Amino acid sequence: MDARIKYSVLLIGVGIILAFLPFNAAQTFQLKADELLSLSVSGDMYFSVDQVARFVNNEDSTVQIIDIRSAEQYRECNIPGSVNIPFSELLNPLWEPTLNQKEIKTIFYGNGDQTANYAWTIVTGMGYSNSYVMKGGLNEWFKTVMLSQYSGEKITPAENARFENRLNARKIFTQINSLPDSLKTRFFDAKRLTQSKLDGGCE
Repeated sequence: MDARIKYSVLLIGVGIILAFLPFNAAQTFQLKADELLSLSVSGDMYFSVDQVARFVNNEDSTVQIIDIRSAEQYRECNIPGSVNIPFSELLNPLWEPTLNQKEIKTIFYGNGDQTANYAWTIVTGMGYSNSYVMKGGLNEWFKTVMLSQYSGEKITPAENARFENRLNARKIFTQINSLPDSLKTRFFDAKRLTQSKLDGGCE
């Protein structure tokens, strides 16, 4: 795609997002549209599913993964360790301590890229630092992590490490998402309680 066309499409997208933000949120935008565009076209806003799988496997405390799909979709399946903040609730002030992190990387994901990109645009525009998107969303997670297979007679150390990373993430994903609904509910409630304590809330 021609750079000027791509730039125009991105500019229109940012404009639409700004137009639909509540008035008070639009007023708190700290970055201009061209600044957001510059950040978005750099590609630095993305983590690959392999990188996110590594974060999951290592239980990396410097990263928080945010699922911006609906609560119903989140209950059906989610990336282990992720917190559900539906896109429609993104501007709820209750989530500001979670989203406005200076030391922790916040990684958004949806089913694909579009809604996660919108979430990134909003929080980045509002000045929340360390925000990223898992490139390809759950669709890419399933394709790369859940359906990954090795074929061939030889495997390099790098290929082996990548495959082991995917395999371990697949096991964790399957284990958590195969829990009965009653246990899932208790698991998610406990996770929300832990998150609220970390954010300075109370029981």
